[in-house]
Amino acid sequence: MSRARVYKTEAIIIRHQDFGEADKIITLYTPYIGKITAIAKGVRRPKSRMGGHLDLLTRSNLLAAQGKNLDIITQAHLIDSFAPLKAELWRLSCGLYAAELVHRFTPERLPHASLYNLFTVTLERLGKYDKGELVLRFFEMRLLDLMGYRPELRKCSSCSGVIQPGPNYFSSAAGGVVCEECHSARPLPNDRAVSVNAVKVLRVLQGESFETAVCLKLGRELASELDYVLRSFITYILEQEIRSTGWLDTLRRLENTVSPGLSPPGTP
Repeated sequence: MSRARVYKTEAIIIRHQDFGEADKIITLYTPYIGKITAIAKGVRRPKSRMGGHLDLLTRSNLLAAQGKNLDIITQAHLIDSFAPLKAELWRLSCGLYAAELVHRFTPERLPHASLYNLFTVTLERLGKYDKGELVLRFFEMRLLDLMGYRPELRKCSSCSGVIQPGPNYFSSAAGGVVCEECHSARPLPNDRAVSVNAVKVLRVLQGESFETAVCLKLGRELASELDYVLRSFITYILEQEIRSTGWLDTLRRLENTVSPGLSPPGTP
């Protein structure tokens, strides 16, 4: 079914770059069209009516027209600026990381309303909750589900035996947790030891509601382990690093403490 030349859509701005003297090329994520790259002409001029409505990590209603190479945004009306998210550098950086994941995992013009809804509520949660790390881990796990990369956490990804408490490994190549016996028999390059507590938390993030997951308390060591496991898995799937993770790591080092929302070291 062909799309109308002029169309309306709700969208979240996930990327933008300056183009020419006054224009911007903007990457939008929409619920029923998917990811779109469009141009907003004259948006950088001081008197532009669309400027604040097309800021990064802004949700707006748009009127756009199909163009020869890029669609053209002709009108924009703000729905939500996610102001609490943008009030703190850490929260904003978490939001940019979520936006980069949406961008990397999605091709152009493949609609996925469930992902749009997940992305929207994640930006809201990042502005509302201090537990930014848990919000991101929940988002990552649900994103993997929606994109068809649900990691296996209850059965060995190699032999299908039930995972028992004790020494186990997370294998990006195998797609989940593998038992010690399978790892010893056939270790894969990206396998890494995974703790019992990390597997428990991953199961909660995968199968329970956000309201349940956000009540978890993570010590620094466990939080770092979860971040590493999911980052490695996502990098393996995408075959590229997520650039915004480097900035998140820098912010953690600058704070010289745990990230907002994490319990002090030693908290069970």
